[in-house]
Amino acid sequence: MNYYCHLQPLDESDEPVVSANVIDCNSDNSEKSEKRQLLESWLNKIMRIKISDGRTLIGSFLCTDRDRNIILGSCQEFVGSADEKEEPRILGLAMVPGKHIMSIEIDEE
Repeated sequence: MNYYCHLQPLDESDEPVVSANVIDCNSDNSEKSEKRQLLESWLNKIMRIKISDGRTLIGSFLCTDRDRNIILGSCQEFVGSADEKEEPRILGLAMVPGKHIMSIEIDEE
């Protein structure tokens, strides 16, 4: 099973606009624990992140923060689409700034 999140630019209230699996740190405790469990279930899963300059980063999800920055382990960078037959650039451990993330896919298999 794959999860897909499409992140849109921040609106005037500086709240992220997300079309799937919204993680809201200001929700009540029961929702926080459910959303935290969802994030924890993604730990060490392979994540594909498309960023604003057209690159795609694929790596193991290690952690995130309240600014939506993401740390990927064993990260590979693809220019354009990762589906094309091109050699990836090996980055290793990479921090992806949350403000540049356009979409995220999590491989649940």
